[in-house]
Amino acid sequence: MVPRTILVTGGAGFIGSHLVDRLVSEGHKVVVVDDLSAGKLRNQNKGAVFYHASVTDPTLTEVFERERPYVVCHHAAQVGVANSMKDPVGDAAVNVLGSVRLLELSRQYGVEKFIFASPANNLYGDVQYLPCDEAHPINPDTPFGLSKRAAEEYVVLYSQMYRLNYVILRFGSIFGPRQNFAGGSGVVSIFIKTMIEGKQPRIFGDGEQARDFLYVDDAVEANILAIEGGRGIYNVGAGQSTSINRLFEAIKEILRYKWRPIYGPARPGEVRNISLDSTRIANELEWRPKVDLTEGLERTVDYFRSSEEALSAYGVRG
Repeated sequence: MVPRTILVTGGAGFIGSHLVDRLVSEGHKVVVVDDLSAGKLRNQNKGAVFYHASVTDPTLTEVFERERPYVVCHHAAQVGVANSMKDPVGDAAVNVLGSVRLLELSRQYGVEKFIFASPANNLYGDVQYLPCDEAHPINPDTPFGLSKRAAEEYVVLYSQMYRLNYVILRFGSIFGPRQNFAGGSGVVSIFIKTMIEGKQPRIFGDGEQARDFLYVDDAVEANILAIEGGRGIYNVGAGQSTSINRLFEAIKEILRYKWRPIYGPARPGEVRNISLDSTRIANELEWRPKVDLTEGLERTVDYFRSSEEALSAYGVRG
């Protein structure tokens, strides 16, 4: 890949920081915009240019003026379903207005390609068939899902109006090292942390709700391929459903954990079952997941058990 100037929003966050690491390693000039509301400075790659700013911040214009990015990879978002229900105005401000601001700046400063990360779980809602392909009806049932859907529509509109080249990546449930525990943002990291601490994880509902879990390196690879090729909307998932109960048992086995989980009331707005058909990205960009669930969980457990940075940063004690 020819070295480019690539702007990554949310580049100090879980997924964004892994993408930044990969881009830096491949010789690109990487510009990170992150307000650190969810991202962490410890995730920041020293080889990237960092701007402490929100995607809603008017100073974003200065970033585009100074850096002139060739590609924008938009990963910054208000990501919490619960938070979106408590504060739908704030959710829309970040996910809709922040995205529109980025699109408008991309138009003004001649960005070649706009790549948008979107959450398949929250877009498709109560699914009509499995696995879901890109033609599946969109039926968000939370403000978070609706705000991401609106942002998608703006991306498509800017392509139609201004010929802005774009890729929308609809991801499954991404997990891996650096996943945040705060705010219930990732069931895998929460389970691992709780078990390492010798506590009992909490499962909401009966635990038979199922997700399409995808290891973070495979999500990064989809972004990399989208920079060079592709256009339109792509599902990015492992293509299989894994129940929360099964996930618990898999992590339990890796950690040799002895206790049972605690079950509580189901959470509103939670999708019952989903898996993704990623045939389109496989055919057009030759993307396929390389890390299966077991290997991904083992890598994630190793990170939180063995990394001194992770142990101190996340307060985990073995």
